[in-house]
Amino acid sequence: MSQLYLALHDWSLPVRSPVFLFSMLMLTILVAPALLQRFKLPGLVGFILAGALLGPHGINLLEKGEGMRLMATGGLLYIMSWAGLEINLASFYRTRHRSVSFGMLTFLLPLVIGGLSSWWLLGLDPAAALLLAGMFSTHTLLSYPIVNRLRLVNNEAVTIAVGGTIITDTLALLLLTIVAAAEQGAMSFWFWLKLLIGLSLFTAFAFYILPKISRWFFQRVESDLTYQFVFVLAVVFSCGVIAELAGLEAIIGAFVAGLVLNRLIPQSSPLMERIEFVGNAIFIPAFLFYVGMIINLNVFFKSEKTILIALVLTTIALLTKWLAALATQRLFGYTTRQRNLIFGLSSSHAAATIAIILIGFEIKLFDEEILNATIFLILVTCLVSTYVTDRTARKMVTEKAVHPPAAPENGKVNKILVPFSNPETVTRLVDFSILLKSPEEKEPVFPLSIILDEKNARQKIQESRQLMEPLLKHAQEQHLTLSPIQRVDVSAVSGISRAAKEILATDIVIGWSPRLSATEKFFGTTYDNLLEETTEMVFVVHFTRLPSSFKRIVVYTGPEADREPGFKDLTVRLVNLSRQLKAPLQLVSTPEVFGAFGQCVKERPPEELSLTEFTADSWERIHERVNEGDMVVIVSARIGSVSYREELEQLPAYLADHFAERSFVMVFPAI
Repeated sequence: MSQLYLALHDWSLPVRSPVFLFSMLMLTILVAPALLQRFKLPGLVGFILAGALLGPHGINLLEKGEGMRLMATGGLLYIMSWAGLEINLASFYRTRHRSVSFGMLTFLLPLVIGGLSSWWLLGLDPAAALLLAGMFSTHTLLSYPIVNRLRLVNNEAVTIAVGGTIITDTLALLLLTIVAAAEQGAMSFWFWLKLLIGLSLFTAFAFYILPKISRWFFQRVESDLTYQFVFVLAVVFSCGVIAELAGLEAIIGAFVAGLVLNRLIPQSSPLMERIEFVGNAIFIPAFLFYVGMIINLNVFFKSEKTILIALVLTTIALLTKWLAALATQRLFGYTTRQRNLIFGLSSSHAAATIAIILIGFEIKLFDEEILNATIFLILVTCLVSTYVTDRTARKMVTEKAVHPPAAPENGKVNKILVPFSNPETVTRLVDFSILLKSPEEKEPVFPLSIILDEKNARQKIQESRQLMEPLLKHAQEQHLTLSPIQRVDVSAVSGISRAAKEILATDIVIGWSPRLSATEKFFGTTYDNLLEETTEMVFVVHFTRLPSSFKRIVVYTGPEADREPGFKDLTVRLVNLSRQLKAPLQLVSTPEVFGAFGQCVKERPPEELSLTEFTADSWERIHERVNEGDMVVIVSARIGSVSYREELEQLPAYLADHFAERSFVMVFPAI
């Protein structure tokens, strides 16, 4: 009877069953990001909203118990250690003096202005105002992937923004330790003595003993990724424990652990990929879900005071970071673009901000109104940071490219990977791949067959080899050189991405399917995921006739396509197509692209070239302007790249409507 009571107790609202809690967390991780991305909102916001909806202040389905708190604490420490791992210490060292100056400016200006504003405008007591000001001083490099994708990471503005993160976040977290101790009545001479001794011992351990232990471990466990990953977790959480023993906050220990391991874990290593994977899959969503469970949305929408506080906090956060960027510009003579880039990178508040607010909430310094207002601040600043960084970085890339791209390198080895699942279309994919190469190139084409890692994988491998026979026969008849690859992997995209890395592929040629499954409509197509996972040039091909039968090549490119890193390689492929088919090439684009294209093909022009200026309705009227004998090549762009435009999102639907029975090639230049 008692067991029945306990079982029913677990399944009453809020549900206390750990199995149910974990299942709901996993479902949220699966569904929330994909759902919010459809509304062009950051996927991470979905975890917070889901926690708010399902938590005690929402429909009260889940309890904010110790199990959830344990996972959230692990997620917070994981985020802080990851922040330390992501920082480029070499860049910080090169510009350390300017990075320290910016770090102090972006710490002190928000601290002073934010503290006084919180005291005068919001009526907070000095301790709460000081801690809230420390929150303003922090920032998260949320938009760093944008400058990385646009090849601006070596710009000094980016370097000092990254270096300043170390300074301001470390000082803000130390301030958190001091204010938390003072609020809990632990502030005394012995506190300062203990803090000084503890900080000294922790620093000695973290920067002298721990690096030696870590280096010794990685030298002896080189190949076992599981042990390496567990060691990283052990270091992170152990540093958190030691930091607490030293009188510091555990998140400082986790951040320092990330800094220590930074030099030992290369950014492109399999271990770093595993750290990112587990963080994105489990730890970060769990932490954000817990943050959502704390939020009381009813307070936010019912109280005008909460809305006012949210607006005040957000204004202070953005204004003080702007002033810090402006002061840095004046101090070191940076350009307006560099100032905007510094502001964009340093204006987003996320990891350390959430840590400070949560701890302040737990020690009763902040009420629900401040907590909810801070979540609004995080959302707005993250959106502003992403927008400003993206817009500024694009302008900098455009201005940087004053001269047209250099001529293609003749000695470059081009390797074309051809993933296929339909044996009826693979021959046309291979024939098209041959046309992309010049006759002098002897490198084979690499057809790739992906077998999903399932129970019947062995049988699928045998079937795949049989399906490959017609292709090999075709290659023998046409005197083509092929190097077939079979790969067993957990997904098609993963298999293609890894195969491309293994053979050092420069191009990927893949077939197109107009039909989308329900899963693809929700989570994205194979092409979408492939473009995210790869940097190589990708050709999406749909032919209703033999590739060798086309009489003309019509190429559509939007504005600024010449700014893409892979533009010069694209011109080589187009010239090869024209020469191999002995067909004229018509380029529909802008005058700027015409000039860059002409410079690239000056020494090796296409069979015949004609130019047509691109107009606003060029995309919508492609099907009206081409003939059956034309090979239509549409140059698109990856999301976030220099030439990406929102109208490119409509291209797949347009092609499905007008080109399902006609031929086309959609190409995404390398990045």
